[in-house]
Amino acid sequence: MITDEEIESGILLKLYKRGNWGGSHTSFENLKKGFKREELGKKGLKRIDVIGKKLIREGLLLQKPTHYGVQVSLNPRYHKRIYNAIKRFFEI
Repeated sequence: MITDEEIESGILLKLYKRGNWGGSHTSFENLKKGFKREELGKKGLKRIDVIGKKLIREGLLLQKPTHYGVQVSLNPRYHKRIYNAIKRFFEI
């Protein structure tokens, strides 16, 4: 089972690779893609929702409410913190 920190890094890496900084957004639901259910453990995809909302509260992710759902992007103000969080588990 992967840890919450690894999930956080995976979410940030996904947005980093897509270039979703500031004005470039993706759906909050897209954060779940790419994670295997068996690696997430008992709570499964709900863990990703909780961790995604935590990243929004911490300010690492910006949210943009739309009529078709919440969109998220990386906060450019925290680019060093985001980069360091990704480097803990992944090669960039």
